[in-house]
Amino acid sequence: MSIQPCNEPECVERQGAIELTIESKSKDLGDFEVRRVLPSRLRQRVGPFIFFDHMGPARFEPGQGIGVRPHPHIGLATVTFLFDGVIQHRDSLGFDQPIEPGAVNWMTAGRGIVHSERTPEALRASGSNLHGLQVWLALPRESEEIEPSFVHHPAGTLPRITGPGVDLTLVAGSALGQTSPVEVASPMFYLAGTLQAGREVALPDEHAERAVYVVEGEVEIDGQRFSPGSMIVLCRGAVASVKGIQDARIALVGGEPIEGERHLWWNFVSSSRERIEQAKADWKEERFPEVPGDPEFIPLPED
Repeated sequence: MSIQPCNEPECVERQGAIELTIESKSKDLGDFEVRRVLPSRLRQRVGPFIFFDHMGPARFEPGQGIGVRPHPHIGLATVTFLFDGVIQHRDSLGFDQPIEPGAVNWMTAGRGIVHSERTPEALRASGSNLHGLQVWLALPRESEEIEPSFVHHPAGTLPRITGPGVDLTLVAGSALGQTSPVEVASPMFYLAGTLQAGREVALPDEHAERAVYVVEGEVEIDGQRFSPGSMIVLCRGAVASVKGIQDARIALVGGEPIEGERHLWWNFVSSSRERIEQAKADWKEERFPEVPGDPEFIPLPED
């Protein structure tokens, strides 16, 4: 494997492929815990990815499950990708769509949308598992206030990149010669899948910013080993690959940087602090649309 040193100031002395490593932090959401990766004090975003949560793996006994009440978003797109379990999505546009393993629910908030995420009633009654990733992508400045939208892509419609011991789904964007049917707002890529022990896959090099997240197992990048919960951010322009030390599940993300600063407060993302304040007031004064059939809501946080 040939490693080319990058030209980024923080990487010059290291002369390697890895810019930095972000270790996820556990966050209690009430129903279960997640590992939060982005944003972190080390890095706010990778490409357009501004929020990255690893959910589970969790086991819900009969009568239990997640119950994320209706809440608002602006200025971003959200995507949930599950390895196990089912989440029922409902939103203020009237969509009522379960998300199942390998499929994509892509929601563009734009000027404003409200949605809820819950365990379906049948699974709540019987008990269920949940394991997956939930990410937000900041929208380009010219798209921050577009009309909200929602699309669902079944698992069978997404490209798969396979080889000996490698099975990756191209969730969104373009990478390794393939393009996902999921419409995106800026150049990016999102791959998720499995890598067997001893097998190796080259990391896409056509994007300016790239990162690898270890979901399960152990991997090696540039001679260093990484365990679950680690996000490895690569130096710009570095040629690298990821090798399975144990059977592993990984996610590869990145893309072109979003221009300008982004402010993130609660569920709101915007290039304008004033727009964040307006969204806070709109939610507090109940000016956002409601989710049909789901009258509950999460109050505006106090801080």
